Amino acid sequence: MIVDYGMGNIKSVQRGVEHVGATAVLSFDPDEIVNADRVILPGVGGFENGMKGLKQSGLDDAIYQFCNKGNPLLGICLGMQMLLQQSEEFGIHRGLGLIDGTVNKIPQTEDGAFKRKIPHIGWGALKRPQQQLGNSSCLKEIEEGEFFYFVHSYMAMPTNPENRLAHCIYEGLSVTAAIQKENITGVQFHPEKSGEAGLKILKRFVTMQ
Repeated sequence: MIVDYGMGNIKSVQRGVEHVGATAVLSFDPDEIVNADRVILPGVGGFENGMKGLKQSGLDDAIYQFCNKGNPLLGICLGMQMLLQQSEEFGIHRGLGLIDGTVNKIPQTEDGAFKRKIPHIGWGALKRPQQQLGNSSCLKEIEEGEFFYFVHSYMAMPTNPENRLAHCIYEGLSVTAAIQKENITGVQFHPEKSGEAGLKILKRFVTMQ
């Protein structure tokens, strides 16, 4: 089930899921989300508008209820950021709070000198932390150094380092690329736009138990 709340890249996510052999249903019905066997929360755009889109349709409560059942949820890009407690994008805005942490702007300068362009657009090599999450991770089949496509100006900062599943290096800065807590996973990159490596993640997500 793909959450359709009026933000972004749902059609490309749908095509990616269908490409790996699964049925991809788009829905803005809270009851359908609660009763799904697995859910993808996509998103492109601003954090505040994304949360408004979820709340106006009661989809925020539906996502809470779904996650409480222990079924797998995958947040993509903005969808990942909204899993955290709050974002500083154009003010302080509350997120879903499913994973402790904040969303902060990627710094352009260091020690007063220009360092990196914002937004971060392009391909980044995934680096994984030492801990392995085994069969619970949809990144299980990904090798160190595989490339994924990023488009973002803000980055996830999980409170607990153990929730940081993977990262990439952008102009000398370690940027969170994936987070996970129990049945809840988020990826900052776009698997549906990341070629075969991204499709491996989607296939793993739709087939893992």
